[in-house]
Amino acid sequence: MKSIRHARPGRDRKSHLSADAERLVSASLGLANSGSRIEDDWWDRQLSHRIDRLLDSNHPQSIYDALDRLHQTDPEAYGALIEAVETASESMVLEADGRKWDVLLVAAPVVAWTRFRIPSGPIPLEAAQSLAAHWQAHVLARDLRLRISPCLYSVDQLPRDFGELRKLARKLGQSALSASGAAFKQDLKSLPDTAEMLADARFLLAAIAVPQGEAMFRWQLGDSPDHASRVQCLEQWIAQARPTIESLLPGCGFECLLPDAYHINLRESDRRVRPYAIKAGVHFLTHALNIEAEGVKATVAAFGDERIDEYRIGLSVGDSEEVAQGVVWPLLGAESESDEPAPLERIRETLREAGVQEMRTWSELTEPEYCEDCGTPLFPNHAGDVVHAEMPEDAQPETSHFH
Repeated sequence: MKSIRHARPGRDRKSHLSADAERLVSASLGLANSGSRIEDDWWDRQLSHRIDRLLDSNHPQSIYDALDRLHQTDPEAYGALIEAVETASESMVLEADGRKWDVLLVAAPVVAWTRFRIPSGPIPLEAAQSLAAHWQAHVLARDLRLRISPCLYSVDQLPRDFGELRKLARKLGQSALSASGAAFKQDLKSLPDTAEMLADARFLLAAIAVPQGEAMFRWQLGDSPDHASRVQCLEQWIAQARPTIESLLPGCGFECLLPDAYHINLRESDRRVRPYAIKAGVHFLTHALNIEAEGVKATVAAFGDERIDEYRIGLSVGDSEEVAQGVVWPLLGAESESDEPAPLERIRETLREAGVQEMRTWSELTEPEYCEDCGTPLFPNHAGDVVHAEMPEDAQPETSHFH
């Protein structure tokens, strides 16, 4: 089951759905219970037509109400609807030069970690052009049109809902198809602030456009001389793009992910950042407090209302019951403790790799608690309490910038 990655507007749950929401629920149930590809296609058309109209008219509330209803009542139909909404928000058909073009919003994620601050926001135009050239040369099919946004986005700076995302995809797509070749214009100065994290993801965004029905990626090209596997595309992207990305992330370690469609890479970056967050937290403590990793102890607890939604890891130093650093390990989609390996075992293994030898696990599911003043999560300690993560007073100050 897929999860909604974007924050959604606050609203009251409705016992009665609007006509549009009812039709979305009905079509999603139809698609989930379909018995053939032909019927699948029919339901897909019903969903995409209505979703496109609601997003383009800036009336997405019916979509969110339908998602809420299906999330409570039918996980399979919820998965069908969320997939249709994601498709509508990241792709569309546009007309240019007398023909129709398939447009897709793509993302090139970078998972970064540091003791300083992970940069985000506008990047030099020359860097954007260089990355676009490598993207096109090593990942994308030939002769398609591409327009990159000259920005390294943090999660906090990405579009906040499906309607905003579709607008960005359309704007980038129209720029890619523009006969004038004019540069993409976006008000990057108004982007929101980025939360400071020791490990986090950054995203390069672009729109690609091909004549309707043609291949977009090199791994689609079959027997063509331009064909390359996903692994080969990733290797070339890392080799060619890394020097430019390195200049954008001074003082950071980072891992490049394969450029691909927006939503799938949003989820993949969420998965990949989790172990780096633990390792960066331990690394930060060892440097700030001048200790070895063996001096860090971890307390891990499962948090959620009725099922496990996330694990929180409290990192303490020595015999102190204070939590010096806290890390959240969210469960994504259908992840559960029945997986192999289980999430808790992956957390244990990551802590061992980071050098932490002492780890305690709470046995009970705990209701999520947050600081009433700042809203940050509270983390478990060895004494069985949930507390605010705060560095010891005698910690060596760490500069937040890398110069």
